[in-house]
Amino acid sequence: MVGLALRLALVVVLARDTCCVIGDVTFSRHPSNRTASQGNGVRLGCAVEGPDEPDVVWVKDGSRLRSADQMFIALGEKHWETYHSVKSVQQQDAGQYWCEVDFHGRTFASRPAWITVEGVPHFVLEPQDVATLPGEPFNLTCGAVGPPEPVEVLWWLGGVREGGAAPSPSVLRVAGVNGTLKFYCEARNARGISVSRTGTVYIKELPAAPVGLEVAELAGDDVSLSWQPGFTGHSELSACVVQLRRTSPGGGTVVVFPGSPVQVPPHASVLPGLSRHSNYSVRVACLNEVGASPFSAWTGFVTAESAPSAAPGNLTLDSSRGRLSLRWAELRGEELRGELLAYKVQWILGGEQQEPLLFKDPWARLSGGRGFFNASVRVSACTAVGCGPWSAPVAAVPAAAAGDRSVERDHLWAGVLFALLAPTASALLFSVFARRRGKERRSGPVLPPAETDAAVSFGRNAGDPHLSALGSLGISEDLNNQLKDVLIPERLLTLGHVLGKGEFGSVREASLKTDDSRVQKVAVKALKSDMASSGDVEQFLREAAHMKDFHHPNVIRLIGVSLRRRHARRLPVPVVVLPFMRHGDLHTFLLLSRLGDRRVDFSAGVLVRFMLDVARGMEYLSARNIIHRDLAARNCMLDENMAVRVADFGLSKKINPGDYYRQGSVAKLPVKWIALESLADNVYTTQSDVWAFGVTMWEVMTRGQTPYPGVENSEIYEYLIRGERLKKPAECAQDVYDVMHSCWSPVPKCRPTFRRLAVLLEELRLSFSPAPPHEQSESFRYVNLAGAGEGREGNGAGDLRRAASPWVRETEAEAGEGDWPRPASGAVAAIGGGDYRYVEELGGTRGGRGPGVDRLDDDDDAVVHV
Repeated sequence: MVGLALRLALVVVLARDTCCVIGDVTFSRHPSNRTASQGNGVRLGCAVEGPDEPDVVWVKDGSRLRSADQMFIALGEKHWETYHSVKSVQQQDAGQYWCEVDFHGRTFASRPAWITVEGVPHFVLEPQDVATLPGEPFNLTCGAVGPPEPVEVLWWLGGVREGGAAPSPSVLRVAGVNGTLKFYCEARNARGISVSRTGTVYIKELPAAPVGLEVAELAGDDVSLSWQPGFTGHSELSACVVQLRRTSPGGGTVVVFPGSPVQVPPHASVLPGLSRHSNYSVRVACLNEVGASPFSAWTGFVTAESAPSAAPGNLTLDSSRGRLSLRWAELRGEELRGELLAYKVQWILGGEQQEPLLFKDPWARLSGGRGFFNASVRVSACTAVGCGPWSAPVAAVPAAAAGDRSVERDHLWAGVLFALLAPTASALLFSVFARRRGKERRSGPVLPPAETDAAVSFGRNAGDPHLSALGSLGISEDLNNQLKDVLIPERLLTLGHVLGKGEFGSVREASLKTDDSRVQKVAVKALKSDMASSGDVEQFLREAAHMKDFHHPNVIRLIGVSLRRRHARRLPVPVVVLPFMRHGDLHTFLLLSRLGDRRVDFSAGVLVRFMLDVARGMEYLSARNIIHRDLAARNCMLDENMAVRVADFGLSKKINPGDYYRQGSVAKLPVKWIALESLADNVYTTQSDVWAFGVTMWEVMTRGQTPYPGVENSEIYEYLIRGERLKKPAECAQDVYDVMHSCWSPVPKCRPTFRRLAVLLEELRLSFSPAPPHEQSESFRYVNLAGAGEGREGNGAGDLRRAASPWVRETEAEAGEGDWPRPASGAVAAIGGGDYRYVEELGGTRGGRGPGVDRLDDDDDAVVHV
């Protein structure tokens, strides 16, 4: 019996090793282990018998892989084979793989196989920047792995090798330094050498004064402050001290808050219990491990008005010769709590309140005083916000001598005067109140109105024909619901000249009339009229839906969507209404400043500030799980304050946190801005946007040069896989290039986040000495790319505009639509919409490369189908 059981067990084992029959599913081929060098291709195979059309899915380390191009090869009846291929294997592709089949509600799995990636060492722990006090010891850590193993680590400090090789991971003990020092580590194995990022040892110092101190909100008696930390001194800020002082009407100052520490972050504070309608000024200093920073400059503000808190006192009445005189104490300062509009005097006669009288001064004189006798009088002070409490009533007592007929006539005239004055004064007061409250509703009670690109809201009802037209475009119900509350009637838009045209549409200047009858200058982006497919319209409007909820000073935000009805067309053309970006796109702006008739040189601080604006905008988008996929200088816009805003979300995608997006359909993508892993496998993540940001930094530092000069688009992938990267621009500081280069790590997770990039660039910006104010204003004046019709002064703008070739309409077909002509002007595109290049003739040459001139061929930064 025991022998029979052993024989049966042996048969089962042999059957499992030969064909793995599990129910009705048989794996006739299992994936086998593969070892490949980094950059080479790897393919795993799996074959299954049994199902008619099996659903075979590849699994890596327990997670299913979805591939849009997976193929099945029929080996026979109910016999299928499939493969998983990696075109250029990287360290992140290493792991355990197997295939699974879902059949009749059950899941069957093949035997697993391993992909092992051999190459130069891969860093799992790169040395990080260190901030330390002078002479204080610290440790540096570096770790790398193969295969192949073993891996040894060598340290370099200040360009000098420190000690000998040590097994990975390695910890280097540094006794202490007294100045800034650069360092890195080398990792070696049998395949070669890898060099880590270059780290920096910083010496901790006192922080710089905070910047950007402003009043964020005035609410009642409280004021909310916010500020940005200055240079932190390479040490984390622990607290900030807020000082507040009040200026008295006589010119003296009183310190209200002498300085109380506020824990940071956030860099904000609320100061309670302030007096209304008073002048205050505030300043802030911050502390780190070393000590306190200098205070920021005093920032003044005025608290909001309020109704008076007290009633006028000392009300007296005096009757003489038929005249009645009233006097009361004047309200001032904290009791008044605003600007006095009038004093309101009211009579109470026979228990009934009479129509009040208004007086500017704290006294009044009335004829026909006897008409007010046997009544009581009270008075109240009024500001633009409202009136304060009433004073205690004072009775009007008649004089001892009786009046004659002339006094009676005086009473009559006083009554007539009262009847005429009361309605007029009431109407005047009502008009003043209405004007003040209307102004407050538009711009707030105290602060002046700030320019904004907030979305315009337009009321709708269920029967609105615009909503019906939106539903007729064939877009999804979800997209329809997202856009209907920002739908703008066509009658409110007045279209102007064309700002730019691309492959899919055009951008025009326009005027938008808002609900309160104001006119706002905007840019209108529209599809070409011949692009009638619902898919093109859906993608075009989905970009608008992305922008609808954006609220950040460095990200373009949607104002609204409008439907423009066209002659002899059944369906309207959708247009997207965006803020007007006066200085156009960042690439053209920088290019014309470098190649125009009058060259404009920007300081390194200004260029880094452009990069910082882009990093902050991308930090905001990445925090909302948006991947841009087309980040470049051409898709960043400059508003009239020279702030850069990230724009053109035509290729952007919303992803789940921690997820990635794989490009499955045919699309046009800019090769020279695409990350290495995206070129290999069409995978896009926030880290691939970081790669594109590094290329954008390079564009800014080179003032609009085309990336990878001399390298064709078809050669980019092989160029990058060899470890080549964009070279340091001639006028680029090493610290800036280090940040730039960190964005191009072949391992996506080793690239810095946008939050980290914003911190690094802010520190770099503060480290550069700012140019004097008059030099900055000159630079910006010369690079003014506004249209000629705006009447701007300064020859520099005209010189730069003449560097751009006009867009001359030759036929109606080339112009796009018959009533949307292309003006022969030198304006540059105000809103991005693709990879545009309008500069055709620079430095007196066309089509060639003259001295000091970059040729702008179509292939320089062309897009390819992937």
